[in-house]
Amino acid sequence: MRWLRRRWAAVQAGTDRGSAVVEFLGVALILLVPTVYLIVTLSRVQAAAFAADGAARDAGRLIAQADTMAEGVSQAQLAVELAFADQGFTIDGEHALEVTCQEDPCLSPGAYLHLEVSTDVDLPLVPELLAGALATQVHVQGEALTAVDDFRELP
Repeated sequence: MRWLRRRWAAVQAGTDRGSAVVEFLGVALILLVPTVYLIVTLSRVQAAAFAADGAARDAGRLIAQADTMAEGVSQAQLAVELAFADQGFTIDGEHALEVTCQEDPCLSPGAYLHLEVSTDVDLPLVPELLAGALATQVHVQGEALTAVDDFRELP
């Protein structure tokens, strides 16, 4: 409390010797660093969500147009890897993509394919020491429902 009174008296007397610059820099750092970290983190998570959504949609299109289910799934896995690579992530398309069919065979005319692409995004600049105490990953998931063309030949 004494410090505050002396400080107030110095301000009123006009003997303030330029400590405002130091105070401004201190407060700016305290506010700026977390704000920049929040922007970087949210940008990374949004990029992964964008990639997952686009990958699920494109994978569905590739499978629906493929001649065989195996060929379509392999192309879709590659498309998932490419969609995430465009956003700066390296993932395994085989583990990230899940395809569910409503009918058997999956590529029957008029059938629907449900595709789910999911992965975990590491938060930037979090040390491994905190991995046990804090959540250091965010789960990102994208889904799409794709119809197989009604006028397609039976597989």
